[in-house]
Amino acid sequence: MKTRTLTAAAVLACLIGGMATQAQAGEPIEGKWRAPDGGIVQVDPCGSEFCATVVTGQHKGKAVGRMAGSGTNYEGTVTDPREDKTYTGTVEIADDGNSLKLEGCALKVFCKAQTWTRA
Repeated sequence: MKTRTLTAAAVLACLIGGMATQAQAGEPIEGKWRAPDGGIVQVDPCGSEFCATVVTGQHKGKAVGRMAGSGTNYEGTVTDPREDKTYTGTVEIADDGNSLKLEGCALKVFCKAQTWTRA
């Protein structure tokens, strides 16, 4: 009987802990993301939008995105830190919240996409 009580308590603690983590997480876009080149980008709220800043590597400290939206879809601008060129961009967060598809377009015709994973 003690084992069942301890097991039930452990399961309940995990569930409550998981809910608290989700409640504190904010928008799905927030947090650290790993780009295909291995660099880490931090996305944080900045006013009514979300700002992305490189936090590791050669381009550390560079702003690389500014997006508005909520849930799984965001729109705004993305900047290629290698060339300092800014493009119209969109972000779509995967259903599991562990990856995102980032697309940047010049003139809405010439587009490139990347998949980032949660770091």
